[in-house]
Amino acid sequence: MANNKNSAIFLDRDGTIIEDNGYLQNPSEVIFFPETFAALKKLQNHFLLFVVTNQAGVALGKISLENVNQINTAMINALAEAEININDIFVCPHEHSDNCSCRKPKPYLIQKAAKDYNIDLKRSFVVGDHPCDVQLANNVGARGIYVLTGHGSKHVAELPENTEITSGIAEAAQKIISYHLSP
Repeated sequence: MANNKNSAIFLDRDGTIIEDNGYLQNPSEVIFFPETFAALKKLQNHFLLFVVTNQAGVALGKISLENVNQINTAMINALAEAEININDIFVCPHEHSDNCSCRKPKPYLIQKAAKDYNIDLKRSFVVGDHPCDVQLANNVGARGIYVLTGHGSKHVAELPENTEITSGIAEAAQKIISYHLSP
């Protein structure tokens, strides 16, 4: 019986598809990695694309949820101009000590996406620059791809032994597509 569920890529935002420049206050501060557009164009041919981002700066009072939404809207609009469709963005505005259900690596947001968008998590990927992104993939049965951009190079020692590590979003996209197309 054929699996009629979608496959998806769950992307971290800061340090994975845009530069991590701290608590962004203004859409003009959004700087995409040069390879982001080409990588996401390739991926969207085979996968639904989502952004899943922890934004603890909201709980810490460093940025407002309105700031986060403005940044996300600017990012989505820039990608849309390049004909890249992000199906949805999921934001956790809490800090670690809040012990919420939506902060990565907890599975709530991805499980919600899986239900809302008919996603087969076993055929999906999580890409990010923090160990929590890899742990999130493990927690939902997806495949984690770790990027060395953003904070990635700082946390390599914290990764589980068999973590797939790539230089950035372009190499991650190449790996994902090769896995997807292999029999």
